[in-house]
Amino acid sequence: MERTPIDKHNSFRQNDQTSTSSSANDGRDQHSRHGSDYDSNDPSGRAQIANEVDQFLDVLSAIDDKSSGLAEVPDIVPAFAKIVESEIVMYNSGEANRKFGKVAEEDSFFLESIRRISRLTNALSEFSSNTNVSLLNHTSAALQRAMAFLEDEFRVLLDGTDHCEGEVPPQNLKKFLSFNSKHDQPDRSAVQRELDSGESDEYPPYPVEVVARMHDIARTMIFAGYETECYQVYFFSRRNAIRNKMIKLEFEVILNMDEVVKMTWEQLEVEITRWINVVKCCSEIIFPGEKRLAESVFADNIDTGNNLLRNIVRIVVIQLLDFAEATAMAKRSAEKLFRYLDMYESLQNLIPAIGDESCPAEVMSEVAAAIDRIGESVVSIFCDLENSIKSDTARTPVPGGAVHPLTRYVMNYLKYACEYKDTLEKVFGKQAALGKKYIPPVANSLSSQDLEKESESPHNFETMVNKTPFSIQVVTVMDLLDVNLDQKSKLYKDPSLRCLFLMNNGRYILQKAKGAPEIRQVMGDTWCRRRSTVVRLHHKNYQRETWNRVLHCLSHDGLLPNGKVNKPLLKERFKIFNTTFDEIYRAQSTWVVSDEQLQSELRISISGVVIPAYRAFVGRFRQYLDPGKQMDKYIKYQPEDIEGLIEGLFEGNTSSMSRRKT
Repeated sequence: MERTPIDKHNSFRQNDQTSTSSSANDGRDQHSRHGSDYDSNDPSGRAQIANEVDQFLDVLSAIDDKSSGLAEVPDIVPAFAKIVESEIVMYNSGEANRKFGKVAEEDSFFLESIRRISRLTNALSEFSSNTNVSLLNHTSAALQRAMAFLEDEFRVLLDGTDHCEGEVPPQNLKKFLSFNSKHDQPDRSAVQRELDSGESDEYPPYPVEVVARMHDIARTMIFAGYETECYQVYFFSRRNAIRNKMIKLEFEVILNMDEVVKMTWEQLEVEITRWINVVKCCSEIIFPGEKRLAESVFADNIDTGNNLLRNIVRIVVIQLLDFAEATAMAKRSAEKLFRYLDMYESLQNLIPAIGDESCPAEVMSEVAAAIDRIGESVVSIFCDLENSIKSDTARTPVPGGAVHPLTRYVMNYLKYACEYKDTLEKVFGKQAALGKKYIPPVANSLSSQDLEKESESPHNFETMVNKTPFSIQVVTVMDLLDVNLDQKSKLYKDPSLRCLFLMNNGRYILQKAKGAPEIRQVMGDTWCRRRSTVVRLHHKNYQRETWNRVLHCLSHDGLLPNGKVNKPLLKERFKIFNTTFDEIYRAQSTWVVSDEQLQSELRISISGVVIPAYRAFVGRFRQYLDPGKQMDKYIKYQPEDIEGLIEGLFEGNTSSMSRRKT
C-alpha cells in the first residue's frame, strides 16, 4: 500500500481531538464488546496483546495466496489499532506524568506497538481483496497518527537544547552561515573558552536519556518506513543548531568572492582570522560532536546516520571552502604569507574531522583542491621574496655601515616563516612533486680562498646536508641576500666601512639564525660555522684596512740608522700617527655597530693591536724629544687616551670628537 507522505499528516493533526478521543474510546468499547479479558495497562495484559498480534502476523505470513481476502480477522486487530491511538491521546493529554519519556514502561509498550502496527499494515496491504480495505485503512491511519506524533516528539527533543528562532527555508541552505557579528574585530575568546572548558566533549549537550529517546524514535520511524521524515526532522534541526552555535560564537558573514577581492588587506585579515576560528570550532567541537550524536541516534541504522552526517557536514564545509577559494584568488603580497599558512593548517586540521564516512568523497576532493590552491598562493608569495631581494637596487648606502633594512626584513620574514617549517615543507614538497626544480643563484663575490678550512665554499647551498624543498628555498633566499649585500657594500668608498657593513649584516644574519631554532634547523650547524667564518673574515679585513696604517706609523724602520735616532723622521712619524688616528676616530666614531658583542669584540681587538704598539713606541722614543712644548706637540695622546677613544668607536655619535681626551 502506498503510505501517505509525512507532509500530509497535518490533516490528521487538525482533526477534532474529541473525535480522536471518541474513536479511541470506541476502540476500548469494541475491545470490551468482543469479550477480551485482558488489560492493556497491565504488563501481563500487554504481553497477551503482543502475543495475539504476533500470532496473527505469523498467520498472514504463512498465507501463500494473497489474492483473496481474509476469511476472519481476530478481534484484537482493530482493537489494537484503537489502543495505539488511545496511547497518542494519552501522551497529548497535557498531564506532566503522562508525557512521552516520563514512564519507561509506557514508552516501550507504545514504541513496540507502533512497530507491530507497521508490520500489520504492511502485511494487510499484500492482500488484494477489497474486503479488508476498512481494516487496512484503520491500521494505516493509526500508523500515520503515530508517525506524526513521533515526528513532533523527535523535533521537540532535538530542538530542546539548541532551540532555534524560526526555521531556515530550504532554499537558503547554502547560506545558513550568513549572519552578522556584533564585533568588527575577530575574537578568539569564545572558541577558546569552549575548547579550554572541555565543552567540545559536551557538544551537542543532550542528556544521555534524551539521546536514548531520540534513538528509540528514530529506530521506530525508520522501521515503519518513515526514514525520509525522520531524516528531514533531524537534518533541519541539527543544521539550525549549528547555525545558532555559530551565532553564539559571534562569527561574521562568510563572504563571497566579489566581496573578498574588493577588500583591503586589513579588512581581509580580520575576516581570515574569523574564518580560521570557524574552522577550528568545526574541527574540534562541531563535527566531532555531530558525529557522536549521529552514531548514537542512528546506532541501528548506520547508513542513515552516515548519510545525514555527510549532508550536514557538507553544507558547512562548502561554505568554508567558498571563502578559502575567494581568498586564494585575492591579490597576493608578502604580508599575507602567515595568514595563508594559518588557513592552510586550518584546512589540514579539518581533514581528520571529516575524513571518514562523515564527508562525501567529492567534498573531500574539494577540500584537497582548496588546500592546494592556498598552497600555491603560499609558494607564490614566498617566491616573491626572491624578487623583492633582486629588485632592491637602492643606490644610497646605509649611514655608518649599519645593518641594512633589507637584511632585517628578510631575516625576520624567514624567522616567522620557519616557525611554519613543517607546513612549508609540505607545501614546497608538493610543488617539487609537480616537477619544479631548484636553480641555485650566482654565488657572492667572496672566493673560497678567503674562507677558513671549516667552510669550503661561500655558497650557502653547498653547506647543506639535508636538502629538502623548503630548505633549498630558504638557502636560495640567503644566497640572494648575500649577493645583494655584497653589491650594496660597493656603495661605500671607504674599504674599511665596506668591511664593517658586511660584518654588521653578517653578524645580524648569524645572530638571527642562532636565536631562531627553526632557521638553524633548516640551515644546519655547518652553515652557522661558515657564517661565523665569513664574519671573522670581514673583521680581519676591516682591521687590516684600518689599523695597519696606524701600525705602519709606529714602525721602527728607518728611525735608527747606524744606531742613532733620526729625530726629523721620528717627529714626522708622531705627526702622521696623530693625523691618521684623528681621521680614523673622527670617521669611525660615527659608524654604527649595534650588536653589543660585536662592538666589544672590535674594540678589544683594536686595543689589543694598537695600545701595546703605541705604548712601546712612546716608551722607546719619547726620550729623544725635548721636554715641554715639543713633547706635547708630538705626543698628542697618552696610551690611556688612545684606549679611552677606542671605547668611543662605533656608536654613531657625530659629536664624539668633543669628548676626545687631550
